[in-house]
Amino acid sequence: MEDSFQSDGLKFPVMFEGDFDGEGLKFGIIVSRFNSTITERLLEGALDCLKRHRVGIENVEIIRVPGSIEVIYALNLLNNSSRYDAIIVLAAVIQGETYHFNIVANEIGKAVAQFNMHSKVPITFGVLTTETIDQALNRAGIKNGNKGFEAAMAALEMANLRKQF
Repeated sequence: MEDSFQSDGLKFPVMFEGDFDGEGLKFGIIVSRFNSTITERLLEGALDCLKRHRVGIENVEIIRVPGSIEVIYALNLLNNSSRYDAIIVLAAVIQGETYHFNIVANEIGKAVAQFNMHSKVPITFGVLTTETIDQALNRAGIKNGNKGFEAAMAALEMANLRKQF
């Protein structure tokens, strides 16, 4: 492998970057059923992304769990299975009247970060943490794009980056 590359006479260090070709890659998608109006839209976005980038339907497995905390257990199962090139986590945690939101949002965020630090496969975070249902719907495809689609794009890129090492 070369130590560097040249462009316009300037020398640069070697760069590694994943692409978005999903052919032959296998993905696990964990989806929380809680707030399903939102999480189903996130799932639709993720599946749309994978399909557009040549991931065969036979290479996508969907794991449904009751809520965001249960996502953590499912993530542990999938992470230990060695059957995926990347794992996509989809959930929606919406602020309520109690402190529960803070606990759930913090714990799922910490868990995904911890798994990413020790996992052999990339795990992408398609978890909405919003103050209102309207904000969540907007991020699930009504106004501001679809965070499920974005999480799948990140999974594609990271799975391809991983293959380079």
